[in-house]
Amino acid sequence: MFELMDKAPADPIMGITELYNTDTNPNKINLSMGVFKDEQGNTPLLSCVKKAEAKIYATEDTKAYSAIEGFSSFNDAVLPLIFGADHEAVTSGRSATIHTPGGSGALRIVGDFLTKLSPSNTIWVSDPTWVNHINIFETAGLQVKRYPYFDKTTNGLAFDTMMSALKDIPAGDTVLFHGCCHNPTGVDPSNDQWQQISDLVHGNGLMPVLDFAYQGFAEGIREDGEGPLKLVQPGKETLICGSFSKNFALYNERTGSLTAVAADAAAVNIATSQIKSVIRAIYSSPPAHGGIIVSTILNDPELRTQWESELKQMRERIQNMRQLLAETLTAKGVPGDHSFITRQRGMFSFSGLNPTQVEQLKNDHSIYIVGNGRINVAAITPDNCDALCEAIANVS
Repeated sequence: MFELMDKAPADPIMGITELYNTDTNPNKINLSMGVFKDEQGNTPLLSCVKKAEAKIYATEDTKAYSAIEGFSSFNDAVLPLIFGADHEAVTSGRSATIHTPGGSGALRIVGDFLTKLSPSNTIWVSDPTWVNHINIFETAGLQVKRYPYFDKTTNGLAFDTMMSALKDIPAGDTVLFHGCCHNPTGVDPSNDQWQQISDLVHGNGLMPVLDFAYQGFAEGIREDGEGPLKLVQPGKETLICGSFSKNFALYNERTGSLTAVAADAAAVNIATSQIKSVIRAIYSSPPAHGGIIVSTILNDPELRTQWESELKQMRERIQNMRQLLAETLTAKGVPGDHSFITRQRGMFSFSGLNPTQVEQLKNDHSIYIVGNGRINVAAITPDNCDALCEAIANVS
C-alpha cells in the first residue's frame, strides 16, 4: 500500500532546516525555524527551568497518567497567567484551561472541536499567517479562507482593508487572530484597533480564536495581553491557544494550553466536556513533564521572579537585534527604509525578500530563510549580522 502513495512534500519550514543540517559551509546561517537563540547562537535552557526540574526530581513519586485535561496545578496557574488574576473571565468562573501538547496541539483540538460543532464550519486566517495554520485546520476538516492583514507598501497593518473584509464574513464563522508578535509579519494591531476588532467580531456574531503563542515576547506578560484580550467580552465566547515553547524555552517538551471562555460557568463546563471528548479520541491525556515545569515555576514566587527576568532578557535581545539588523542593512547600502524592522515585534520580521532572493541567499551564501521572506530575528547574532546583511546587499 505504501508504494502506491506519492511522497509528501517537505514541510515549508522544517524542510529548510533539514537542508541547513546537510550544508557543510561552516558559516551557514539558519533564520527559518522559530527558535530563540542567545548571542552565541545556542537555544538556552533557562536557569529557572533547571531549578524547577531539580525540585521536581527531588519530590516526584509517580508517572501515573494525568487527567484528560492535564493537572489542575498547571491549569489553575496558566489561567491567571493569560488574563491576570482579577480579570472578569477568571473571577466569573466562565473560563477554563486545558493542558495540550504544545500550541499546535491546542490549534488542532480547536479544529476538531469546531468541526464537531458544525461540519461545514469555516475559519478565516490572516493573509499571511503561520503556514501550519492552514494545514492544521484543513486536516481537521475545516474550510480555510483568508482575510487581508499586511500592507506591503508600508510594511504595516492593512487595518482598514482588514476591517472591511471582516465585516463581510458570515455570522457563525470563526476568525483566527494572532495574540501578539504576529507570525510571520511581526505587525500587531494597536490596543485601540483591537477594541474595534472585538466590537466588530462580536457584533457580527463571529467566533474569535486567539493564537497567543508569544506572550511576553513583545512588551511584557501583562502588556502583551492588553490589546488581544479585548476579544474577551462579558457574556461572549472565545477560544485561546497558548504555547510555552518560546517564553519558557520548552520547545521539545511540547507544552501548550487551550482556554475556553463561555457566556457563563455552566456553558464553559459544557464546552470543556466536548473538548475533552475530542482529546480522548486523539491522545487521551497530555505529556506531563513540561506542564509540571511550568506550574512549578508559576507557583513558586522565587522561580516566577527569575522566569520573568529571563523572559525580559530574551525579549531585549530580540529588540537589540532588530536595531542592529536595521542599522547594518542601511550601512551596507541595501535599498529602502529599514526602520520598519524596529517597529515590528517578536521573533519574526517580514523582510520583503522575494523567493528569488531567498533562493540566492541559500545557494550562494548558505543563508536559510522561509520562502515568503520571513526572518527569525532571534537567530541573528552580533557575529553573523554583518555577513547576513552583506549577503542581502549582494542579492538586492
